[in-house]
Amino acid sequence: MHIHDLITDSAALANLCTRLGTAPFVCVDTEFMRENSYWPELCLIQIADSEEAAAIDPMAPGIDLTPLLDLLTANEDVLKVFHAGGQDIEIVYNLTGKTPHPLFDTQVAAMALGMGEQIGYQNLVETYLGIAVDKGARFTDWSRRPLDSRQIEYAIGDVTHLSVIFPKMLARLRKTGRGAWLDQEMERIADPENYRNDPDAAWRRVRIGSRKPEVLGRLKALARWRELESQDKNLPRGRIAKDETLADLAGNPPKKQADLARVRGLSATWAQNDIGARLMTALGEARPLRTDELPPRDDRKPGLGKEGALVADLLKLLLKIRARDIDVAAKLLARTEELEALAAGQREGLAMLEGWRYEQFGHEALALVEGRLGFAVKDGKLQMTRGEED
Repeated sequence: MHIHDLITDSAALANLCTRLGTAPFVCVDTEFMRENSYWPELCLIQIADSEEAAAIDPMAPGIDLTPLLDLLTANEDVLKVFHAGGQDIEIVYNLTGKTPHPLFDTQVAAMALGMGEQIGYQNLVETYLGIAVDKGARFTDWSRRPLDSRQIEYAIGDVTHLSVIFPKMLARLRKTGRGAWLDQEMERIADPENYRNDPDAAWRRVRIGSRKPEVLGRLKALARWRELESQDKNLPRGRIAKDETLADLAGNPPKKQADLARVRGLSATWAQNDIGARLMTALGEARPLRTDELPPRDDRKPGLGKEGALVADLLKLLLKIRARDIDVAAKLLARTEELEALAAGQREGLAMLEGWRYEQFGHEALALVEGRLGFAVKDGKLQMTRGEED
């Protein structure tokens, strides 16, 4: 494989993207910093097909990333391969408003191949290639320039190894007939809605004990205010106000801006500055949450009840057994919320009752809740037993 020098100019990047635009797939990885900012700071992009690999410096003066971003988001003929690519995809979305497509995530593919739910890149490389990855440069400051040769070599290794692993994984998926199992998961990962930071939904990230509509309404308004302040100033949310401070303000709202001086976690200067005024405006505009916005009283689906909870536990046991028997990650077959919905009586809109998931697990889950399937211990191993035919 040909490894290019660090690409720092637009012409070299455009030529690279022209060549890669005819490849069946490209492997992509990024290095970024986000400890001190709201938006991740893109510091390096690595890309490879089966013949060449390069690291691209997005911080190079005057470099035009358009050909690369077009390759990732507009060229439907090239499959984009990531490993645990959520944050890489988020960066592309922040730059373009679009996500890479079509895409393939090797961590998700490993779920269908019995390698666990979240296999790390290092373990994936060791499993497929027998190579111990040097992680010495992992926690480097990627924003500092110049980058040294060890940093660049480490970074490019992430995509050169992946370009060898991906065809091997694809061959196993085809041999086992499980490639189609991943189509829905890959489309879900590529959905741009996963990467849109909606200020009106930010309150759901904040833990709070109260379920009072007026308290949660204030929390929603405060979380929205913090999100917009963080975006505008490009600072982490916690630098504006910590979660516990928002929860305290929602539960015990100050009557006037001067009261902010006595709120733990806020600077006393907020009692008279502009950011404090904007916080008070957000509180003043808060409205109680509607009934349909209120979270459930616990982590279970509304209406599940005590008996339904027991049924859900049986379904989770069934899922573990089935996942073990066919050597696949349980999370790929069904998610906890689906099992609880099925236990509560829901039958429509559940992925586990459609397609390959129904064939591999869903029909047995239905048989269990309908009393046609049970459990038994045979030769020290827990198994399913059937009553009448389902």
